[in-house]
Amino acid sequence: MRDVCWRCRRPRPVCYCALLPSLPTRTRVVLLQHPRERRVGIGTARMTHLSLPNSELHEGVVFEEDARIVALASDPTTAVLFPGGDADPAGGPPVRSLIVVDGTWWQARKMLALNPRLAAVRRIGVTPRAPGNYRIRREPRPECLATVEAVASALAALEEEPARFDAMLRAFEFMVDRQIAYQATNDAPRRRRRAQAASPLSPLRPYLAAPARVVLVDGGANSGWPAAAGAAEPRSELVHLVACRPSGEGFEAFLRPRRPLGPSVAHQLEVPERRLLDGEEAGAALARFRAFVGDDSVLGAWGSFTADLLAQEGLGRPPSLDLRDLCARHLRRRPGGVASGARALLAGEPAPRGSGRAGRTLGWLEVVLARLLDLAGEEEVAARGAA
Repeated sequence: MRDVCWRCRRPRPVCYCALLPSLPTRTRVVLLQHPRERRVGIGTARMTHLSLPNSELHEGVVFEEDARIVALASDPTTAVLFPGGDADPAGGPPVRSLIVVDGTWWQARKMLALNPRLAAVRRIGVTPRAPGNYRIRREPRPECLATVEAVASALAALEEEPARFDAMLRAFEFMVDRQIAYQATNDAPRRRRRAQAASPLSPLRPYLAAPARVVLVDGGANSGWPAAAGAAEPRSELVHLVACRPSGEGFEAFLRPRRPLGPSVAHQLEVPERRLLDGEEAGAALARFRAFVGDDSVLGAWGSFTADLLAQEGLGRPPSLDLRDLCARHLRRRPGGVASGARALLAGEPAPRGSGRAGRTLGWLEVVLARLLDLAGEEEVAARGAA
């Protein structure tokens, strides 16, 4: 058994306690740590907590019944530190309590999805003064920061003392440098990995480091009229299209029908008929969609229906991920609809990401992708550990 420091919980040779400052703050920092993150030796939530006397560290996933968190969430002076919030953390009402969700990008998003009270709290973001230094851990985007870096940046802005909170980063830099040095000098022979069949989730591995490349998409069609004998025109046409990226960017378009609107289309798509009839010209809507998707993205959908509609509209066949197929392969059974597939994966509850049935489906796709990426990431970590 290795000798471990009781305070930082790191092995004595890499204990960073001597580098930890004790920084009083007006802002109460409340860290909510995902249980899996607690087992990550190179995590930084505890480092953050030890540096800030006016801080709390709670472990869990769901805090809806936690009296302390419920009270904080109902206080207008509380904010959640999460990407996609205000550009300036110091803007808006004064922040007396800052809630920080600690976990991987997908764990943090799932925690917010499972905690509606937290999700409703004002969010603030930080603009990094320099790229993140978390060189020993994969981040979804270059601008993403370790928890200690994000908190230091947020407090620097909230308390208007940029230089004071740089002291929080000394222990972090020490930990990163020691880990890199250890990896460079570790010449222990690698264990031979047993040959294994490819994982059903291996198609997701290219997107673990860049999940924002995946554009989730769902569409609705104008159908319901029988095709005339010998007619060349398709039986269905795209009239509603929604899409989003895991980073939160969204897209929605109603395409004006080129043929008479089917008698039950608006009811089936759960949108007002007038919105369909007053939609934008199809070419303009599809041009906007092409610009949203860009050149380096892959489409993620449930089955092939939406991809077929897009191909029918002249968009060709861009690279795609069939999340229904990936879900079926992982579960080793048919998942049914997207909602039942999400529940079988133990994914979180979704928030609608657009209008009608397509917007609801897109919300389910978002939590399915988050869960599948989590599982693929765990597989990759386990595989590296066995190497």
